[in-house]
Amino acid sequence: MAPPQSQGMGGRVLFYSILLTLQYGAQPLISKRFIRREVIVTSSVLTCELAKVICAVFFIAKEGSLRRVYKEWTLIGALTASGLPAAIYALQNSLLQISYRNLDSLTFSMLNQTKIIFTAFFTYFILRQKQSIQQIGALFLLIAAAVLLSIGEGSSKGSTGGNADNILFYGIVPVLVASVLSGLASALCQWASQVKKHSSYLMTIEMSMVGSLCLLASTLKSPDGEAIRQHGFFYGWTPLTLIPVISNALGGILVGLVTSYAGGVRKGFVIVSALCVTALLQFIFEGKPPSIYCLAALPLVLISISIYQKYPYLGKKKKS
Repeated sequence: MAPPQSQGMGGRVLFYSILLTLQYGAQPLISKRFIRREVIVTSSVLTCELAKVICAVFFIAKEGSLRRVYKEWTLIGALTASGLPAAIYALQNSLLQISYRNLDSLTFSMLNQTKIIFTAFFTYFILRQKQSIQQIGALFLLIAAAVLLSIGEGSSKGSTGGNADNILFYGIVPVLVASVLSGLASALCQWASQVKKHSSYLMTIEMSMVGSLCLLASTLKSPDGEAIRQHGFFYGWTPLTLIPVISNALGGILVGLVTSYAGGVRKGFVIVSALCVTALLQFIFEGKPPSIYCLAALPLVLISISIYQKYPYLGKKKKS
């Protein structure tokens, strides 16, 4: 029998994981319905980061630890725990944008799923968190499910058919490097929260601020920056635009909590499971039936989650 504290933590992890799965799965439909095409992407992203900060501060205050966090906060601690992951995620996003322009959607999505393996690798390398043979098998099942879901999403989109060298050096290499960086950043966030005991809410605030500063700097030369200067920050917004922005912000909070309590590998299970939720919601609200690939992926996701949870790594007992 697990102790009550362990059972309570497991229940909390399950609760956060279910919420994140639902949020991540519903976000594409919410964004499509409530964000108009005229909305400047940078304005919605910056507003989302601000909403993350406000939500995180609220939750810290609700815990009654706002004053303690304020007194204990240091710039060096913030840069150590959150600065490096934030910089890595910024570089990762840039690489993904380069890759997406030079690869067809199917190849891009399939290669992007390798981040699950790299997350497991860096989690072991940095945190010495080992996986059992069964769990490693479950990870490959999950990747197979993600590839099937990617095929279902990208099969209707044609190949870019570009130059072979461009595809390799500006398509395949960037997305693979981005997957490595994603795994590294996820493991570093888990290290900061579990080893350095850095609050996940505080990490959300710090990473949002670093990301916002980078985004603001980019507006000096980017097309979005020119559009903001020409039309205004909230061009194309309606009151309903706040719905997906706040939903996305809460999703960011949940990502931090799931990474903190369950780890980056389990977060990968949540994200792939959410793709199935998206397909189900599209069928319910848009009448778009799930593809045969989605139907094939669903049992793989369920089986991989069951195996991963049922067969954790057990260290060898020392003989007395």
